[in-house]
Amino acid sequence: GIRVTDTAIDLSVIAAVLSSNVDTGIDRDVCMTGEVGLSGEIRPVSRILQRIAEAEKLGFSTIVIPQANMQGLDTSKMKIRVVPVRKVEEALRELFG
Repeated sequence: GIRVTDTAIDLSVIAAVLSSNVDTGIDRDVCMTGEVGLSGEIRPVSRILQRIAEAEKLGFSTIVIPQANMQGLDTSKMKIRVVPVRKVEEALRELFG
């Protein structure tokens, strides 16, 4: 185990556990960020522009982010595809089809 203090990793952990459970991998060029509430809602995270820029710099082609973080965010000049989601189910559909 690892110790994590940033709640923005919640969605990634859930996706990794489900990926293992259904024995289906997540594409290597996809990353995600989001805090997950008890009812499955994806809550906004801080420093979203920095997170997207870092994902882009690391070579990811897609990033899944909370819908609430889209307010005021201009994705037209970004090279990375930004996928906004409101619930865990939406993110999982994006990841696993």
